Parts: sequence; C-alpha cells; structure tokens
Amino acid sequence: MNPANRSVLVKSKSLVWILMAAAVIAAIVVVVIVRGNAPDTTTESATSAETAETGQLVRENSRVLSQAPNEKAVLVEFLDFECESCRAAYPLVEELRTEYADSVTFVHRYFPLPGHRNAMNAALAVEAAAQQGAYEPMYQQMFETQPEWGESADDKSPVFRSFAEDLGLDMAAYDQAVADPATQDRVELDLADGIALNVSGTPTFFLDGQLLTLDSLEEFEAAVADAAAD
Repeated sequence: MNPANRSVLVKSKSLVWILMAAAVIAAIVVVVIVRGNAPDTTTESATSAETAETGQLVRENSRVLSQAPNEKAVLVEFLDFECESCRAAYPLVEELRTEYADSVTFVHRYFPLPGHRNAMNAALAVEAAAQQGAYEPMYQQMFETQPEWGESADDKSPVFRSFAEDLGLDMAAYDQAVADPATQDRVELDLADGIALNVSGTPTFFLDGQLLTLDSLEEFEAAVADAAAD
C-alpha cells in the first residue's frame, strides 16, 4: 500500500474510533433507562432467572458469527442494529474476522437500546432470519442499509420483512418467528446478560472474557492480534 493510501486509511479508521467512543459516552446516559426496562426474569423459568442474574458472556444459543477452527481467542460483541457506532465498527470487525478467521471466534449478542425506535424490531428480524440459518446476511443487510431506516419514528418492521424476502427465506416461518414471544425472550435474555455484565452502551467488546476499554483502533487491533497469537 502506498503512503498516501495508508494515510487515508488511518484517518478513516481514526474517525470511526472517535465515533465509537462518542457513542459509548452517550450510551452511559441511557444505561439507566436500559436497566429500568430490562426484562423481568422472575417470570421466566427458575434456571433462566438464575443465569440471567449473574450474566453469561456466551450461551449455547448465542449467535456465533464465525467459529475459528484453531480457536485461540473469543471476541464477543454486544450490538444494536440501529446504533450508528455499531455500523461504524461493522467493517472493522469484518476486517478482523477475515484476518483472524483461523484463530479468533466472533460472537454477537443482542443489546437493543430503548432510545432506538426500531432496535428491538431489527433484533427480532435478525433472530427470525437466524432461525433459518441466515444470521450473517441479515445482520449485514441491517448495517448496510441503516442510513435508510435508522433513527426513524416509524415502525420499520415491513422494511425488515422485505430484507427477509430478498434473502429468499420461508416467509411464513419468518412471520411466525417474529410474532413468537419466544423470539423476543431470546433477544431479551441477551439484553439481561449484557446488563448483568455491566454493558453500558454499544458496541461493547469482550475479548476472552475481559471487557475491552481501549483508547484507539490500534489498541483494539493489537489486543485481538495478541490474543490470536497466544
């Protein structure tokens, strides 16, 4: 890569990191609202309630974006599909996923914030698609089209349904999954785990069980590289 192109790339990544940092600061303000609106696990089974109280970073039903065949580290991301900083982080995470495909497993957890009108709707749509084996293309579609539907006061569920149609999903099964209370329970369990783990905004990353609190993209990349090399 020539020096001019490298300079542009570094500046672009620095801007993304600034946006991510700003969003995390803003999210601290709304985390109290998130906690206040967290699902009441007392209405779930005793087992689910007990595990949600302590928080689990990864569950058996967590959405594994990619499984490393020679796993040396696990990167877990709590994300909100309507979050602009999650969208900003998306290409960077994909870049890391490609570079460390052999050694780092990437896991996603839902964390829809209450300040986003369509965050839960988007999570339900992605989870419904995931039940048909289409998690990755649906989540990618959400971030690639976010400027078209994000921050809207209108219900964008019909837009998300059109994404499912474009992916060729079984629409009867998709509609049933979106309407099924168990699908929302699945999303809300991720949310409850995040709250129990002191997640205060999105995107939030955990690397091998440790919360990443970094100041730059370079530190983020170095942390993943070090974990992949261990």
